[in-house]
Amino acid sequence: MKKLFISTILLVGLSMNVSAQKHPTPPPHPSKSELVNIKSKELDKRYNQEKKAILNHPLATKKMKQDQLKALNEKYRSQKQLLKKM
Repeated sequence: MKKLFISTILLVGLSMNVSAQKHPTPPPHPSKSELVNIKSKELDKRYNQEKKAILNHPLATKKMKQDQLKALNEKYRSQKQLLKKM
């Protein structure tokens, strides 16, 4: 009887110890405005890289570069508008 009582107390004590352990709090999620700002910065960075690649292309003619830049600007403008709508 004593062994049963002691093992029960031990089992309850250990289970309480396990359940009392604190779990780490999850990291805070970025707010909507922070998320939009991050995406906007990524978009700007990608736009600048593509623009630089177009302007520094050795074989493209001036007309080809203008057409590519025009298309890039339209794409960039539409993506910025989509970000603002969010």
